[in-house]
Amino acid sequence: MDAYIFDAIRSPRGKGRPDGALHEVTSVALSAQILDALAARNGITGAVIEDVIWGNVTQVGEQGGCLARSAVLASGLDEAIPGLSINRFCASGMEAVNLAAQGVAANGGAYIAGGVEMMSRVAMGSDGAAIAVDPSLAMGTRFVPQGISADIIATEYGFTRDMADALAVESQRRAAKAWGEGRFARSVVPVRDRNGLMILEHDEYMRPGTDMATLGALKAAFKEMGEVMPGFDKVALMKYPHLERINHIHHAGNSSGIVDGAAAVLVGSKEWGDAHGLKPRARIRAVARVGTDPTIMLTGPVPVTERILKTAGLTIRDIDLFEVNEAFAAVVLRFQQAFDVDPALVNVNGGSIAMGHPLGATGAMILGTLLDEMERSDKTLGLATLCVASGMGAATVLERL
Repeated sequence: MDAYIFDAIRSPRGKGRPDGALHEVTSVALSAQILDALAARNGITGAVIEDVIWGNVTQVGEQGGCLARSAVLASGLDEAIPGLSINRFCASGMEAVNLAAQGVAANGGAYIAGGVEMMSRVAMGSDGAAIAVDPSLAMGTRFVPQGISADIIATEYGFTRDMADALAVESQRRAAKAWGEGRFARSVVPVRDRNGLMILEHDEYMRPGTDMATLGALKAAFKEMGEVMPGFDKVALMKYPHLERINHIHHAGNSSGIVDGAAAVLVGSKEWGDAHGLKPRARIRAVARVGTDPTIMLTGPVPVTERILKTAGLTIRDIDLFEVNEAFAAVVLRFQQAFDVDPALVNVNGGSIAMGHPLGATGAMILGTLLDEMERSDKTLGLATLCVASGMGAATVLERL
């Protein structure tokens, strides 16, 4: 049984700081707003959803305790609908959708899938993950922070600071153009406070005036932790002795922004849609995930794309549009290099460098962005993919109907 996407929505992304617009909104409250908005748009009432599968990465404090179930209970959804929280780091929102698609393929029905991350309220890394802090694991895997991993990719594959900065400037330009032309209007749902007053209706993190000179003035963010203390470059060079040194090219301007946000996707069978008067927008053609080298960590989009294309019986040239999460500039540069993909087809409306990366939500967000752009530009096949912490990758291929 095929799985289809009937709708996809997201919140605007708020700055992931105490002065960000969404800082006073809890993870549960934002999730509940998005669930309610999706249900209202699609006339969902009663226990007609099999499950709410919700991704969030830092599962501690208000984001712990099966946030998915808490969000269902805080929303207007029927209490008979269960909730499942999942964590595949940056791909959590996408993996929620992929699991929903597999559930539909097995048993039919419909799911709401997506995720949330309130990075201004629940600090990244505050869960004390073993991969980073347990010496018995971290030493064996040659763990380094993600910024160092991104710089390893740049060093290994020959990407310069100017190349990374140029990609970042283009991400900002495309995001500003997309917002200016109303390309996100179908998907973005404004966030309101409990009194119904508007809090945020536009991605807050964007810096549309960014240029090469602005970025050129920024200090490489991971150089000191690499070269001085705690000296992660030496760890990396133990793993990759063919590299003479690590070239540190990433900084705040060419890396993804820390933001708050949530997104939801309605996934179901055609039969379910027919029964509820809903027309599918896209078929989920294939899903995939892989494990990769945990030190360089962020190379997953390449092997997972190879896998998903093989699964779907496609070649890279069959794909009309790509969404590759801009965790760091080098991740996207490597994807384009590996597949000789035209940059004009990748992240057409900007990405996480410009708009931010709310970890647990981003995977669902880029699927919605991809679908909207496929419809706007009359394209048929789209591929979305993300790199994933500790060395993984995830991908989804959509076929517009």
